Amino acid sequence: MWIVLGNALGGLVLLALVLAGLGAIVAASAELFVAIKVVGACYLFWLGFSALRAARSSSVNETFAAADAPDRTSWARSVRQGLLIGVANPKSIVSLMAVLPQFVDHSRGNLVLQMLVLGLAGGVVQTVIETTWVCAAGSMRNWFLGKTRRIRVLKASGGIAMIAFASKLVIESP
Repeated sequence: MWIVLGNALGGLVLLALVLAGLGAIVAASAELFVAIKVVGACYLFWLGFSALRAARSSSVNETFAAADAPDRTSWARSVRQGLLIGVANPKSIVSLMAVLPQFVDHSRGNLVLQMLVLGLAGGVVQTVIETTWVCAAGSMRNWFLGKTRRIRVLKASGGIAMIAFASKLVIESP
């Protein structure tokens, strides 16, 4: 849940930057967009590689001991990881910049306030969806812990998915 909080805070940072006009700058500058995209892809690749390494190195005893032990990752580190994931998504800036203005009614005045409300509503929906995923994962915890192989497959598939997404980010054109 701390990562969800961090990701939501990252979304707020992006929303503030878009409202300040950075979204227009990033959308207009292909070089800046590519730079942000590559940094985000590198971070995702590192997360994916770390997950693969953890899947490969975990033993039966480590898996069950880790499940019973309290999480060693501090809440601050988890929030920071979520924040980096939220802010390192360059497509969010561009999509916020492209989508929000379409729903703004110029006759109602205060365009920034309208975009702020719409951006916050989108952030709330995203947080609810991510929270649902966390709760679903928590309820499936015991099933995954029933066999070490399940944990390894889960870690490895998550790592592969992050690496694949990072590769897609780098390969596709702006």
